[in-house]
Amino acid sequence: MTTPWMDLAVAGMALPPGVVLDGEAVVVVDGRVSFEAAQARAASSPARSRELAARHPALLIVWDVLSLPTGDVRARPYEERALMLDMVAGLPEGSPIQAVSATEDVEVARVWYETLTGSGVEGVVAKSGRSPYRAGRSSSWKKVRHAETIDAEVVGFTGAAGWPRALAVRLPDGRVALSQRLGAQLAAQVAAALVAVAPAAQGRAAGASRSRRRSPDCSSRCWRGRRGMPCSP
Repeated sequence: MTTPWMDLAVAGMALPPGVVLDGEAVVVVDGRVSFEAAQARAASSPARSRELAARHPALLIVWDVLSLPTGDVRARPYEERALMLDMVAGLPEGSPIQAVSATEDVEVARVWYETLTGSGVEGVVAKSGRSPYRAGRSSSWKKVRHAETIDAEVVGFTGAAGWPRALAVRLPDGRVALSQRLGAQLAAQVAAALVAVAPAAQGRAAGASRSRRRSPDCSSRCWRGRRGMPCSP
């Protein structure tokens, strides 16, 4: 994690020892949060990550405090942990570590939900102020996201033929983009669908994976990492 996000790691050195924060690294491109840019950074080599950081610096948007120099605070209610985010305000001016915008006013949250989609914000998260910290999904918080769909043509995938890691899709404007990493259930469904519709292509894809060739139909974004990640037709 540290190597591709070195700009955030350096900024984190200004935090007191023992502080543990929960948040998300994001990259903003042309005024919009870009998942693709963050994905490219996460998979980059040290030299490449420095180049990407210089072009589009990352932000760490923090929404929870898990530990302070005095010890673990996860058992304390969220309304107390949220107040602890004030420590972020004490960081040097211009720090990329920033506290998330938060409100107790439902109408303000509704305005955010309805107006921030243009900047790449997917929605809002509502948390119970009385809840302790729980890793993973919990009934104490709810994610309210915009349901957005788009028609796209699948032109390839990364990973093994029987276990695709991500899909390469051609968008309506002609761009080829890489999807998020597929979860286990979705990966199995995609693999079964690929076998059903194109068993011959599966064989060619397996051969391409062994020889680590890149498909000419796929974006260079499918070809990342030190050894390469083949994008198979």
